Amino acid sequence: MKDFEAIDFFRDDGLLADPYPYFDALRGQCPVWREPHHDVLMVTGYDEAVQVYNDTETFSSCISVTGPFPGFPVPLEGDDVSELIEQHRDELPMSDQLPTLDPPVHTDHRGLLMRLITPKRLKENEASMWQLADRLLDTFLANGEGEYIKEFAGPFTMLVIADLLGVPEEDRDDFAEALQHRPSSGGGIGSTGEGTLAHTPLEYLYRRFTGYIEDRRREPRDDVLTGLATATFPDGATPDVLDVVRVAANLFAAGQETTVRLLSSALKLIAERPDVQRLLRSERERIPNFIEETLRIESPIKGDFRLSRVPTTVAGIEVPAGTMVMVLNGAANRDPRHFDEPATFDPARTSARQHLAFGRGVHTCPGAPLARAEARVAIERLLDRTADIRISERMHGPADARRYRYVPTFILRGLTRLHLEFTLAQDDVR
Repeated sequence: MKDFEAIDFFRDDGLLADPYPYFDALRGQCPVWREPHHDVLMVTGYDEAVQVYNDTETFSSCISVTGPFPGFPVPLEGDDVSELIEQHRDELPMSDQLPTLDPPVHTDHRGLLMRLITPKRLKENEASMWQLADRLLDTFLANGEGEYIKEFAGPFTMLVIADLLGVPEEDRDDFAEALQHRPSSGGGIGSTGEGTLAHTPLEYLYRRFTGYIEDRRREPRDDVLTGLATATFPDGATPDVLDVVRVAANLFAAGQETTVRLLSSALKLIAERPDVQRLLRSERERIPNFIEETLRIESPIKGDFRLSRVPTTVAGIEVPAGTMVMVLNGAANRDPRHFDEPATFDPARTSARQHLAFGRGVHTCPGAPLARAEARVAIERLLDRTADIRISERMHGPADARRYRYVPTFILRGLTRLHLEFTLAQDDVR
């Protein structure tokens, strides 16, 4: 790529369709490179990304979801900005959400979350996924074509999270209606444009879950929400209602958005690659590794931000205190020093699960087992109930001239729409 230094990664919509040549160009310079437009240190190398993720003493997550916009509220001066971070942390957007917290607060809140998504609860949740998937597929497959994200992936992930957290059945239509406009589909945090966040699900989720938690603490029942309301921190202390609400809201909002992108990337690959589709139909045991390779080749989160507390070095590059760092998962997952032929999608790749799509270290996505299960169930049921899945040429153009649109953010990676056509399996023909 020529003139890559002139490209503003955070504002250039031209990178939305295919950011990977840009990532390769950065890595070709150095796996750690300071971009000139917003003074962000871009980490494109796999080993370097792991180093940053694992070093929570040096790198704060306070700006993890916002990056250079709006930046830090005060100048970060001196050789140790830890105190400034703590003094002004609450002025940053999303400062009460798990991804932006640092140990030891993060440790307590993540521990609380892990008490909500226990292996037993995940197993119960997965059992209901099959029924949820079939219920949606009954409608989605009826016309032989459909828009996968709006008609299946979005509703499916919402219903799965609602079931996991015990949202009453009678309230789920209200949730679906309130959360149908996702902030990543337009302007807002992470947007490549100048827009502001016009709608956020967090206010709605805070209100609903506050009501649930307060009610269950007053009158416990034999349900999941009571378990949510009575969960304790790892040390046995009872969290404030707001602490529980924050954790539930984060799981509800963040888990849906990224899993929708994973599901759409997976189905795009299946529909674009007849050879891969035939393989998965004949050898279902390959689906889990197919999901891992999908996460590697198209990470739903392009990158995550960190702020250096003290001076350090990464890949021999000096990183002063107060430096904003972007760890580019999408670039690290295509580092040729770690993955052979990294731009090639290989459903049999033995190292696929080493990807960084879920992060690494203490901030590794706690919902990763849930996302993997959702993807496996969705893919299996679609394959079970169809004989063939194709990209709609009417909507996306012919194979040699596809037209896809991607969410306009520098954080998320994924399609805005995916129109598919199907041939139903014989058992599904009515």
